[in-house]
Amino acid sequence: MERAIKLKVRKELDGREQFNVIKLKGSLISKGYTEIIHILDQDDEYHINSFETPVESRNEVKDFIAAFISNENLTHAVTVFK
Repeated sequence: MERAIKLKVRKELDGREQFNVIKLKGSLISKGYTEIIHILDQDDEYHINSFETPVESRNEVKDFIAAFISNENLTHAVTVFK
């Protein structure tokens, strides 16, 4: 496995956004896409959340995250990169 997915998450979130970001991370773990999510500060506005996932699952995981972000209206709170 390699650290394949990174999420840029805004630090200032409202209650709904906080709940849904936690729900996204929990879903990634419960679906078996990863076991742990690493969180680092990028700057005063954003955290970087990164996690390892099997190479063969990378596109499926990115599709899941994109759908989740869209369905939960998190486009201003979470961005996928790398």
